[in-house]
Amino acid sequence: MAYPALENNGSNTYMATHHEHKNKDEKSLFLIPQCAYSNIFEKIVEEDTTKASSEAINSALGDSQLRIIQKMEYRKYYLSFLLALCISCLHSLSFAYKAVNLGNWLVAEGWMEPSRFDGIVNKDLLDGTQVQFMSRKFQTYLCAENGGGTTIVADRSSPSGWETFRLWRVSDSSFNFRVFNKKFVGLNTIGGSTIVSFSGSPSNLETFQIIRNNDDPLKIRIKASNGLFLQVQSKTSVIADYQGTNWDDNDPSVFHMTNVNTLQGEYQLTNGYGNRAPQVMREHWNLYITEDDFRFMSQNGLDAVRIPVGWWIAQDPNPPKPFVGGALAALDNAFTWAYRHGMKVIVDLHAIEGSQNGFEHSGTRDGYTEWDDSYIPQTVSVIEFLAKRYNNRKSLGGIELMNEPLGVNQDSLKNYYKLAYDVVRKYIPNTYVIMSNPLATDSKLLLSFVKGFDKVVLDVHYYNMFWDKFNGMNVQQNIDFIRNDRAGDLSGFSSSNALSFVGEWTAEWSIQGASMQDYQRYVQTQMDVYSRATFGWAFWSYKCQNNKWSLKWLIENGYIKL
Repeated sequence: MAYPALENNGSNTYMATHHEHKNKDEKSLFLIPQCAYSNIFEKIVEEDTTKASSEAINSALGDSQLRIIQKMEYRKYYLSFLLALCISCLHSLSFAYKAVNLGNWLVAEGWMEPSRFDGIVNKDLLDGTQVQFMSRKFQTYLCAENGGGTTIVADRSSPSGWETFRLWRVSDSSFNFRVFNKKFVGLNTIGGSTIVSFSGSPSNLETFQIIRNNDDPLKIRIKASNGLFLQVQSKTSVIADYQGTNWDDNDPSVFHMTNVNTLQGEYQLTNGYGNRAPQVMREHWNLYITEDDFRFMSQNGLDAVRIPVGWWIAQDPNPPKPFVGGALAALDNAFTWAYRHGMKVIVDLHAIEGSQNGFEHSGTRDGYTEWDDSYIPQTVSVIEFLAKRYNNRKSLGGIELMNEPLGVNQDSLKNYYKLAYDVVRKYIPNTYVIMSNPLATDSKLLLSFVKGFDKVVLDVHYYNMFWDKFNGMNVQQNIDFIRNDRAGDLSGFSSSNALSFVGEWTAEWSIQGASMQDYQRYVQTQMDVYSRATFGWAFWSYKCQNNKWSLKWLIENGYIKL
């Protein structure tokens, strides 16, 4: 926040001369200095601009007059210091950010830009895709009996969890099949033909090729590593010993494949493109967000960006496959651009090794949440890397330790938050440390936990969607929910030492056919309420194919004015 100078003579601080002391009354001497809160002390102690003439002045004045003048000078400095200090304190209490998330930049989210995946062969069969296989002959589904740990059968007439397989993509057409209990489907032995689900990690025995029919890509055959096709001999016998090539529905090796769910995150994107991934990602990083975007954001009232990053950035430029290097240079650029345009950067560790929520934006391979105590050391090391790298960047606004934990052990989460907080403080004593409240829990869950921390922020995410209670609401009910429930929720942070941050919200909702005026009211209500968050808010997101999720589009088309 800038504070205009009340009077300035070309130097940083206005200094009255001793001749002016002699000719003006005392009140005219207390001129307010122009000094920014960040360098109060060095500006206040600047040299008197008329120091060169001090000897002549001293000889022209008596001792008593000189003592009066010196006293008045001290008073002026003291009052100047107090004023600047007050301004600094006011700024620190009212700096709440108007920020935007740079989603889908350094952590890919396919729903925001589906075309990014168009160049992938079999783009509907990415890592984590959940598929079901129905025997065309028997009209029953392959099933990992008991969820895994035994043989594969084909005796279910309708599919559920045990009949659903998660793909691990090995190549464009080769895959591992992960079952309900996280085991992998495979041959029982080298050269064997019995299909089981025993292994906890995939090898060649657990690798299969999906061969698609040219006329119907959902009609498939599955070739095992022994070179033979899976066939359903009976509802209780599935083996890999078939050599036929017939695509007839009576062929026991022909299946109908149903795609239940697809993930489109960073893992899926880079593994899908394979050797082409480095070029694809470089083009994306260089073009999706540029300095012009920071200029646009700054000119339209935004003063910060929240930038999601993945754990692999700490190993840039050579992260483990399938991730590729280059995101770190893009993040470096963001800090530079933010500084040039008077903005702050909140670095958000969005994707955690092991996945903290199973969502595609967590960097997961297959949608399972596997982050636990065993992943804490490497997750803390990522935070240490970020803190060490950016500790001297003036545009650093804060470091967020984890995004949207869901289904993780709360004691493990708190242990991690404490360790990560300490490592940030090791490098940066004064930056804000942001802790994301677990999803689907009381937003005040961490209030008692953070009492011993300094400069800590609790991040909550508010969306009027994704939960059944919003499905039946009309426009006014959505607005009233924000004014009442959300406002009340934020007020609960007032008694805490932690600042509150609405780290994600958007203009989209579950209403169909809403008018422009409806959206404007909805957005304005959210800004009015979320501005009460003491650390501010961050809109999701800056760019998105869905216009109501794109702050840039909303600004350009008059839906929102900051």
